[in-house]
Amino acid sequence: MRWAEFTIITTEDASDAISEMLAQIGADGIAVTDPWEIKRIIDDPNSLSYADGGFVNSLGEDVTVRAYFAELDGLVRLGPKAEEYVDEFDTTAIYGNITGSRVTVEEALTILKEQLDKIAQFLDIGKGFDSWKYVEDQDWENEWKKDYKAFRISDRVVICPSWEKYDASSSDVVVSLDPGSAFGTGTHETTSTCAKLLDTAVATGQKILDLGTGSGILAIICKKLGAGAVDAVDIDKLAIDVAVENCALNDCPDINCYVGELKDVKDSGYDIIVANIIADVIAAIAADIPAKLAPDGKFICSGIINTKKDRVEKALADAGFSIVRVEEKNDWMAYECVMA
Repeated sequence: MRWAEFTIITTEDASDAISEMLAQIGADGIAVTDPWEIKRIIDDPNSLSYADGGFVNSLGEDVTVRAYFAELDGLVRLGPKAEEYVDEFDTTAIYGNITGSRVTVEEALTILKEQLDKIAQFLDIGKGFDSWKYVEDQDWENEWKKDYKAFRISDRVVICPSWEKYDASSSDVVVSLDPGSAFGTGTHETTSTCAKLLDTAVATGQKILDLGTGSGILAIICKKLGAGAVDAVDIDKLAIDVAVENCALNDCPDINCYVGELKDVKDSGYDIIVANIIADVIAAIAADIPAKLAPDGKFICSGIINTKKDRVEKALADAGFSIVRVEEKNDWMAYECVMA
C-alpha cells in the first residue's frame, strides 16, 4: 500500500487549525514539524535536550504539516477510513459531505486548497500548500521514526517508541508505541491534555471506554494506570488493527478493541469515558454519554479547538454535565466532566 503525502508550509498560529481540518477530511496520519516547539523544548531549563545555536537558527520559522491519505486503486481516499463500514456508521457528523469518497489527486488537492482558503480568511496560513508525492509504507514508517522520540506526556506517563529504550524511574509508567498508520502518537496537544486528565482521574480497577481510540494510546495509558476492564472503539478498522498491536506490545492484550461508534457500545456503567475526537462530534454525542456512565462516572473529552469550545460547553451543559477540570495547550481544550 502507498500513501499520498501532502505538505503544507504554514505559521504556528494556523498549524492547529490546519491539523484539525486535515483530520476532518479524513487524513490517515498527520505529522507536524514545529520549530517553535523545538525551540521551547531546548530553552526549557528542565529539559535534557541541547542544541547549538547553528542548529536552532537552521530551523527557521515555518511550521511544516504533512498529511497522509491512503491511495487505493489509483485514487486518494477521503472521509471514513474503512469503506466497508460506511453504511453501518453515521460518519457525516465527522466528515460532512466527504463520505467514503475516492478521488483523483487533482480533486483531493482542490478540496485541500478550498479548505486552506477558508482557514486563511481568519488566520495567516503562510505559504499554504507546498507539494505532494506518493510514499510507500516503509517510507512513511521511517519518516515517523526520524522525528519520534521518548517524551513525558504527563506527570507519571512516558511515551516511548517501540524501537527505542528508555531508562525509567520507579514511578514512571512507560507506554511503548508504534504509531503505524494510525493518528495518535501522543505528541499532539489533544492527546497530551487528555493524558494529563487521565493521570489523575484513573483509579485501580475502574471500567473505562476509549472512544476514537486511534493508535490505542489512551486506552493503554488507562490500563497501565491501573484500570480494570478497558474497551477501545474506533470507526477506522486500520486504527483498530494498530491499536491491537500496540496493546500486545504493552502487555495489555485484554483491552477490548473493536470497530464501532458510541451507538455500537453495548455495555454501560463506565467509570470513565474518554473521547479524543473533534469538537463537532463531541457536541453531537454529549447527550448520549450519560446513559453509558456509572452514576458517579466521568466524561473526559479532548480534540476541542478553542474556536468551538462554546458549542461543546453548551452541549455538555445541556446533557447535564458540569466541567470540573480544564487542560489547555496552545489552541486546544480538554475537559473533565461529571454529572451536575
